[in-house]
Amino acid sequence: MRILAIGDIIGEPGRKALKKLLPDLLCEFDIRLVIGNGENCAGGLGITLATAKELFDSGIDVITTGNHVWAKKEIIPYLDGDLAILRPLNYPPMDPGHGYLSKEGVLVVNLMGRTFMGNFDCPFRAMDELLARLENNPKAIIVDFHAEATSEKVAMGRYLDGRVSAVLGTHTHVGTIDAHILPGGTAYVTDIGMVGPIDSVIGDDDEFVIKRFLTQMPFRLSVGKGMVVFDAILVEVNEETGKAVDIKRIRRTVD
Repeated sequence: MRILAIGDIIGEPGRKALKKLLPDLLCEFDIRLVIGNGENCAGGLGITLATAKELFDSGIDVITTGNHVWAKKEIIPYLDGDLAILRPLNYPPMDPGHGYLSKEGVLVVNLMGRTFMGNFDCPFRAMDELLARLENNPKAIIVDFHAEATSEKVAMGRYLDGRVSAVLGTHTHVGTIDAHILPGGTAYVTDIGMVGPIDSVIGDDDEFVIKRFLTQMPFRLSVGKGMVVFDAILVEVNEETGKAVDIKRIRRTVD
């Protein structure tokens, strides 16, 4: 089976690019399941019910998130519902939502790193506990690891090698060139990248981001404009073993 994981989708430009490009990719690569990180799809920060539905209508099957999942409060009541929206598994267990789900024969898990991110439960132990308690797991297991530090992402890939099909990093919005299959059969990449404006600072208008750095004063950020890059990772998984047999980066641009 082929699974497409799409990097952080940034605001309206990202949603429009997704709608334009994803249908052709589905046909070109015969994709079984599409995962997209949607925590920045509403104005560049957070997710709403309307923007989530837009992602689903464009062809995404499962939406993952990260540290901005609570930025738009209106989505919180829906996180315990039937929508295929995940929040990181290693938030406190009493928090709204869930950190994993099964769809199309694939277990999708959302984890969040701790280094430079905040005081969350340990993502390594959270994943251990999940794998230990779930019975009759799907063979294919895809992990969106939403983390800042490269070292923490690489460590997670190595830690889960042979136990999951793929560990795919999100959050930094800059796609990395290290897509490969680890010795135990787990596909890995440090960061998928983003679906957002190229002429920006990780999706935000560069003028205001630079002002923040120069002045150390708060400026309200807005999503950048212009040509949009579409970053995604395509993973092919052996359905009988759950091992990854191929991983490749997909990059497209759209006006």
